[in-house]
Amino acid sequence: MPDRYPRDMRGHGAHPPDPQWPGRANLALQFVLNYEEGGENCLLHGDAASEAFLSEIVGAAPWPGQRHWNMESIYDYGARAGFWRLHRLFTDYGMPLTVFGVASALARSPDQVAAMQEAGWEIASHGLKWIDYRDYSPEDERAHMQEAIRLHTEVTGHAPEGWYTGRCSINTVDLATAQGCFAYIADSYADDLPYWHHANGRDQVIVPYTLDCNDMRFATPQGFNAGDQFFAYLRDSFDALLAEGRAGAPKMLSIGLHCRLVGRPGRIMALRRFLDHVAKQPDVWITRRVDIARHWAATHPPTRQDRPSQMDRTAFVARFGGVFEHSPWVAERAHALELGPAHDSAVGLHNALCRAFRSATEAERLNVLRAHPDLAGKLAQARRLTAASTNEQASAGLDALTDTERATFERLNTAYIARHGFPFIIAVRDHDKAGIMAAFTRRLEQDSATETAEACRQVERIALWRLRDMLP
Repeated sequence: MPDRYPRDMRGHGAHPPDPQWPGRANLALQFVLNYEEGGENCLLHGDAASEAFLSEIVGAAPWPGQRHWNMESIYDYGARAGFWRLHRLFTDYGMPLTVFGVASALARSPDQVAAMQEAGWEIASHGLKWIDYRDYSPEDERAHMQEAIRLHTEVTGHAPEGWYTGRCSINTVDLATAQGCFAYIADSYADDLPYWHHANGRDQVIVPYTLDCNDMRFATPQGFNAGDQFFAYLRDSFDALLAEGRAGAPKMLSIGLHCRLVGRPGRIMALRRFLDHVAKQPDVWITRRVDIARHWAATHPPTRQDRPSQMDRTAFVARFGGVFEHSPWVAERAHALELGPAHDSAVGLHNALCRAFRSATEAERLNVLRAHPDLAGKLAQARRLTAASTNEQASAGLDALTDTERATFERLNTAYIARHGFPFIIAVRDHDKAGIMAAFTRRLEQDSATETAEACRQVERIALWRLRDMLP
């Protein structure tokens, strides 16, 4: 099989599924509190250098072989003060949230873990250590993942149901899927709704996370400089998605928080103003990520369908070789293209087949045109059309013509072929009988170059109709 493109650029498509949120809510709102303090890069944790990411020291660099006192104390603030400020805020409002807890950080913060559990917050796993896994081998990353699950269970009393590495590798999602123990994985920013990921023989719910509605932008060069900016961005994101939900397309919104960032006094009021704004809306489901995952799995279970991009050449041509009438070479050449998940739909595969057809020689395209049967011609009368052509002609009533209509079609067919050198081709599902007859009469008089181009467009249109019968 040719190389396949793994990224899914289609997703839910132009018409996402209705998530059917509980209570028919028009938006599912989810807050994440990242608990990383005590799990960051630090010589005390066996790391080679100090932490340099997401602190008040913008542009900080790692200190190889040295502890960074200022960095450590900034992280300490998150555990000592910021966490409790956020805990009071969310418990006062009675709003649930999910904690992305680094296992080693949780082990160093028993008071905070007890408070999370008393509040009924979900504690998902944020990995063993809050470090960058991009250069880890799959074997080493898997070992860290399994140790994170073990330690998390030991510290909290419960195995994590959600997973988010954050600073992940290209292998992270598949490795987490292979564990087979997670209700969801959050290492994705690809959608406004959950979706299914298939890997290692398993179907895994992905509940995407966010980097834009995230207080981490207080600590990045291009980000929020003041609480008002944070509030305005959260409010606008919330209002936009709530409006989409009320218009019939409900979505999900994640808000990412960090104890050492939004837990500062100068930022917490922006978050409080946002919670006030949210509390005024009656049609919002404020929930935990695990609840979203469970709901999605129950409401939209994984489905099995043909995936053209994953078929070998023989199976692909057997399945789609007749989409262009009696011209399996079109499917053969399409299979050799860079196919991926975006081509596993009718529109996507149609694009690939049309690319093969359009890049063919003029003689090859003409042979495709000549492979099409006459409309209501002798093959139809003898019941020798392909099943697709039979159904298409029947859809426009061409299988039930009067003697006068049949004679008219025969006369037009003969004149058209004599003038243009190939049968009259039209996507009959786009027309009724009268419309077909009018197009036949009009196109008969066109010059052959114009008519060849029009016939090719009609061949492509017929192919799309056929693929819609075969694929989503």
